[in-house]
Amino acid sequence: MKNFRGGMGELMRQASRMQRKIEARREALKDETYEATMADDRVKVTVNGGAEVVRVELDPTVLEQEGLELLQDLIVAATNAALTKARESVDAEIDKITGGVKLPGMG
Repeated sequence: MKNFRGGMGELMRQASRMQRKIEARREALKDETYEATMADDRVKVTVNGGAEVVRVELDPTVLEQEGLELLQDLIVAATNAALTKARESVDAEIDKITGGVKLPGMG
């Protein structure tokens, strides 16, 4: 293994700084919202960057026209799509901090 400037102590300090940046960014992203819709925008689910569902909006006609079982499936699908958007956005922000390097325990 090649020696690097500053030694192991400097590497640990850099890792600690990176971890703090990641945690601060994750905390900030909890305020960001992501939404997904299904059934021609009649089912809309909004989540935040902390992977929490913050709002579900339903057009009452969906229940009348599609039935309860399909409405439930549409809510699940919209929720999963919104969570995927949130996860991808958070991952992209973390990649900016780490330079795309996947470090155990830092992402």
